[in-house]
This record gives sequence, C-alpha cells and structure tokens, in this order.
Amino acid sequence: MFQDNLFLMIVFLLFALSAAIQLFYYIFFYLAVPVYKNIQSAHNPVNEPVSVIICARNESVNLRNFLPSVLEQKYPDYEVIVVNDCSEDSTYDVLGEYLLKYPHLRISNVNKDPKFTHNKKFAQFIGIKASKNDLLLFTDADCHPESVNWIEGIASRFTPGTDIVLGYGGYEERKGLLNKYIRYDTLTIALQYLGMAIRGIPYMGVGRNMAYRRNIFFENKGYRPHNHIISGDDDLFINSVANGNNTAVELRHGNLTRSVPSSSFEEWVKQKKRHLKTARYYKPRDIFLLITEPLTRVLFYTSFILLMVNLFLWPYVLIIFGIRLIIFLTVILLGQKKLKEEGLISFSLFFDIFSPVINSTIYLSNTLSRSTRNLWK
Repeated sequence: MFQDNLFLMIVFLLFALSAAIQLFYYIFFYLAVPVYKNIQSAHNPVNEPVSVIICARNESVNLRNFLPSVLEQKYPDYEVIVVNDCSEDSTYDVLGEYLLKYPHLRISNVNKDPKFTHNKKFAQFIGIKASKNDLLLFTDADCHPESVNWIEGIASRFTPGTDIVLGYGGYEERKGLLNKYIRYDTLTIALQYLGMAIRGIPYMGVGRNMAYRRNIFFENKGYRPHNHIISGDDDLFINSVANGNNTAVELRHGNLTRSVPSSSFEEWVKQKKRHLKTARYYKPRDIFLLITEPLTRVLFYTSFILLMVNLFLWPYVLIIFGIRLIIFLTVILLGQKKLKEEGLISFSLFFDIFSPVINSTIYLSNTLSRSTRNLWK
C-alpha cells in the first residue's frame, strides 16, 4: 500500500509539474499572439520598394486564381517575381497572359535538366537574385492575401533596425474533419512561433507570408549552410539569422494570407513530413523549447488518466485539470479570433490530446525513412 501511494504521489507531482509547464507556455508564449498590438513607428514611412517572390511548379490553376490578388495590391512601388520552376503544365501560358496585363510582373524560367535536380531553395534563390529591391516578401502560388493592403502592412513593420517580418499564413476553410485539423495544426504552430517571436525568441517563419531584407540574406550566405537539407527554405534561414532585436511580427487581419489546404490525409502527411525534417537542425535552445511542450502535454494527460483511475487526490487533480483546460480554451478561442480561424474551439480538446501522437508518429517515420528524394514541395 505504501509503495502504491508513493508511486501515485510521484505521478501526482509529475502531473502538477507538467500542468505548470503547460500553463507557462500558454500564458507566456501563446497568449502573446491574441493580445499583440502592432505599434506603427513614426520613423517608418511606407514607401520602400518591395519585391514579392513566388516560386511555382505546375501551379497554373492556382496562379490563374490567386496571382491577380498579389499583382493588384495598393502599394506605390513593387515588383512581383514568379519563378516558373520546370513546370510541365500551362504555367508558362498563364504567366504570359498576365505579363501583358501587369507591367510590374517579372518571370524567371528554370528549365528542366536531367543532369541537375534541385529543390525549392534553388528556385527561391533564383527569385532573390532576380529581385531589384531590398525588401523581399515571400508567398506561395496557392496563396492569396486577404486585402489589397497586404504589401503595405508587411512593409510598414520594417523599421531601421528590423530585418525580418513574420506574418501568418492560414488555410482556407473547407468541409470535413481533416480541414479542421489542418487549420488547428496551423493555428497552434503559429501561436508557438509567432508567440516566441513576440517574446524575443524567433525561431522560424512560414514561406506563405514572410519578409526579410535582401542584404541579410547575402550577408549570411543565404541557403548555403543548409543547402544539403531538402526543405527549410523558410524556417532554417530564419532560425539562423533571426533574433529578438531584428525580427517583427505583423498580425493585422488584412495582412494575413490564405492557402489551398491539402485535400487528402496522405497529401497532408507528405507536406508535414517535409516540414518536420528541418526541426532537428534548429538551434539547441529552440529544439528544447519545442520538444518540452508536447512531451509535458503527453505526460499531463497520461498522469491525469492514471490518477483518476485510482481516484488519488482526485479533487485536486480535477482542479488542476480544470485550470489548465480553461486557460487552454481561452487561448485557442482568442487565438482563432485573432488569426481568423473560426470554428475550431469545439474540436480543440480532441486535437490537443492526439496531435502529439500524430506529430511524433510522422517524425518517427521520417527518422526511420532512408529516402533521399530531393522533394520540391
């Protein structure tokens, strides 16, 4: 009996500790996003030229649907560079049509070479080399900004000491549980990386809505330090050069972007695998912070079940669980309102429990896989 009570007391202490760590993440990092307010600098008139860079491979449908929303922005001086990377569909024809209509559109074509395979980093590098301006704003071919003031909103965050601006790139709302999980996963990741950036610990950005200065790219040798890694065109470069002093966040509604979500679970897993491959190359501090939250979440739910099955100190267990649940739901509710991801709150507890399992399974699959395919996207 004594040994059983000792074991359960240890479990209870681990439960309380994991709950405390969870509350720290939600209150200090994640809550920073919904309560964040942009402070417009009086020393930052929005007139600096911008180069918008989009890489496209077989994206003719998305380019036809979404490229005009980028080309018709209300901004005095900008160019849009589309890198047509070995497309085999009608991308070339679509871009040709738009080239006649929009004089600030520029095209860089990369032709297929059987002797040279490359990933998205190469196409991105081609676009950066072709750019004329110091401010580089990145998005994808399947993305569209939420307003005609998107470029202005992102550019307005570049003060003299700012080299990087991180925005939010969400996914369009569709029917089905998969879409809700994709949007929930995107939301929680954003609460994490944007919240950490707000707290002075930026570690990544997303290529759907991100900007940085051209000079910081070349001063830090661009993608060269990570060129051997399949992915990482958006997060590894940011992880290596961003800090609390040179990075800003832009979260006003008109300056968010939306993308076409994966239509199948297999397609989403493939995309997720590509993103998770880069995590091991982050700074040790960032890896520690990113691993700690899901590990303590698993510990929290596991110890909760064990304690409740044995009814050990169950009133205190329920109080701790309830406090964590209220904070969690509050942050998700405020976060989905801030980032315009409505309709997720009723699924959030279910997703909260199972997302560490899903992510760890995908990560383990990546670790065990010996595939060296040079995936573009």
